[in-house]
Amino acid sequence: QVQLVESGGGLVQAGGSLRLSCAASGRTFSSYAMGWFRQAPGKEREFVAAVSWSDGNTYDADSVKGRFTISRDNAKSTVYLQMDSLKPEDTAVYYCAYKIGRRWSPHDNEYDYWGQGTQVTVSS
Repeated sequence: QVQLVESGGGLVQAGGSLRLSCAASGRTFSSYAMGWFRQAPGKEREFVAAVSWSDGNTYDADSVKGRFTISRDNAKSTVYLQMDSLKPEDTAVYYCAYKIGRRWSPHDNEYDYWGQGTQVTVSS
């Protein structure tokens, strides 16, 4: 089992910034990817960003490109999501996810472990 613990959510005004963190612990795999998804009220969960752990390549959804940055700290087994220029439509519960295997995916059903979620609220 892999445990994921997220932190860093909160309330921020439009145009502000937040940084989410997700620390992984427990069982380790030689190849994996980690990603962030979000779910707004009444909407389906959507892909935000992902990073392949082996090579550090990152991938962003078009809706956040240029505003959000995903990064990782190998030593801490932690993935971050730096969110800048936040908009009210970014309001959602943000989930960290862990996928066994090197290839990342924008599909939430391909991820094996999930964090509990952290609320991000952007006021206008």
